[in-house]
Amino acid sequence: MYKKFGKRILDFIMAVILLLVAWPILLIIALLIKIDSKGPVLFKQIRTGRYGKEFTLYKFRSMTSKNDFYDTTTEDQVTKVGKFIRKTSLDELPQIFNIIKGDMSFIGPRPWIVDYAKLYTKHQRKRLNVLPGITGLAQCSGRNNLNIIDRINIDVDYVNNMSLKLDIYIFIKTILSVIKKEGFSNSKLAIHEELRTLKNQHKKNVHRVNTKRRNRKSTITNSINKINKKDEKVLVGSGV
Repeated sequence: MYKKFGKRILDFIMAVILLLVAWPILLIIALLIKIDSKGPVLFKQIRTGRYGKEFTLYKFRSMTSKNDFYDTTTEDQVTKVGKFIRKTSLDELPQIFNIIKGDMSFIGPRPWIVDYAKLYTKHQRKRLNVLPGITGLAQCSGRNNLNIIDRINIDVDYVNNMSLKLDIYIFIKTILSVIKKEGFSNSKLAIHEELRTLKNQHKKNVHRVNTKRRNRKSTITNSINKINKKDEKVLVGSGV
């Protein structure tokens, strides 16, 4: 019941209440961002959601508008306000709107850029079976201090064991992680490194699958050849 309806209803109610309470904070952060640097208040990016459906994720902009995600020769150009809102996770607040829209949940696997999902194994794709969240089991289990494979496996464990009790546990652990400022936000260099790890995994899986196919084809071919040889012996023995 909780997985099908309860979680979504609870998310919607909590998101609306939080929006009504936090709108002054949202407004103040928006003004500080505009004063601190040129560019839009919100950072928007396409992410992978439930069942692989793509959606636009909203965050407060914490970097300069000139920051190039694909330029790995330079580090992220984080603004003064950006450093603060990233450390306190306040940059995630606009995702309240994603929750109200039904793109996200408060708790679930983090929605990553679409490049990640393209490289998942069949087992890893299970992390897409639920709505992505602002926080999740992987984040409160070490956040970005875990390697990408471990984080995906933890997310899959969450999907397999999702419950109200587990969500409450994750919520409490997340608050403690934010207070302790443990492992906040991945840099673009870390993201590209994670993508390299997944690409290497993908290459190994493709090689493994191709090897199995070749072995299977070879086995079938050998079986057919054996049958043909038996048939030839029978024909020769019968005097045909």
